Amino acid sequence: MVSINPRRSVLFMPASNGRAIAKARTLPCDVVVLDLEDAVAPEDKAAAREAAAAAVRAGGFGRREVVIRTNALDTPWGADDLVAATAAGPDAILLPKLSDRATLAAARGHVGSEGPDLWAMIETCRAVVELPALAAAAAAHRLTALVAGTNDLAKEMRCRPGPSRAPLLPALSQIVLAARAYGLVALDGVSNVIGDEAAVEAECRQGLDWGFDGKTLIHPGQIAPANRVFTPGADDVAWAAEVVAAFADPAHAGRGVIRIDGRMVELLHLEEARRTLAIAERCRVAEADAAD
Repeated sequence: MVSINPRRSVLFMPASNGRAIAKARTLPCDVVVLDLEDAVAPEDKAAAREAAAAAVRAGGFGRREVVIRTNALDTPWGADDLVAATAAGPDAILLPKLSDRATLAAARGHVGSEGPDLWAMIETCRAVVELPALAAAAAAHRLTALVAGTNDLAKEMRCRPGPSRAPLLPALSQIVLAARAYGLVALDGVSNVIGDEAAVEAECRQGLDWGFDGKTLIHPGQIAPANRVFTPGADDVAWAAEVVAAFADPAHAGRGVIRIDGRMVELLHLEEARRTLAIAERCRVAEADAAD
């Protein structure tokens, strides 16, 4: 079975805050994003860049993936961020405000063909319009994840999302569609709610229902609800195991469609069942690690 990394909880931490980076090594999130952009004041950009690179080189993050979010390439810091991040060797580099294929190609040029994977923040109106072209270019530039930047997108749209996030639904759906069309990870935007797990969980549930693989977070208190929601439930795991077992039954050899408990199941469901079991196993390992 193919191993799949869960990205249920993707926590942004300011790279300029050494205590935050140290804390990130102990938190039960799946991904730590060392942020050089929004969380860092202009006068601290250079120091944060050095701190992020040093933290990646020092390691100690265990099974967590470590990503560096750079400043945009058209800022005074973007190019230097990409060079420093590449040298440090994180699991991926997150590009903010990526809006066109030319910028994606330029970023890959700075990172180099052997450099880390790229993730892209989809947080401008142009990025949403250009999503088909961006996603189609993903393989050529090793772009592996699309991240919804809902706060910046809402600001640019001049919309008022509210708890339902209804004005953002078309854009969020486009992100998921583009990710699925080209085999990319799709991560939901951050929740601005802190101190209300029920509200965060509801937003995570909404993201899961829309098809996202996980949730970006801005506070450690949001990790638990994200992990709960994006971990396959017991019923989902049991059904997935049943589907896999049914297709493995010699009686069903060569069949593309079978009946299980009164439901018609196709080979496409088998693929999803295998993915569910793989994610569930990786989540089990992650929970065991967090408990140690």
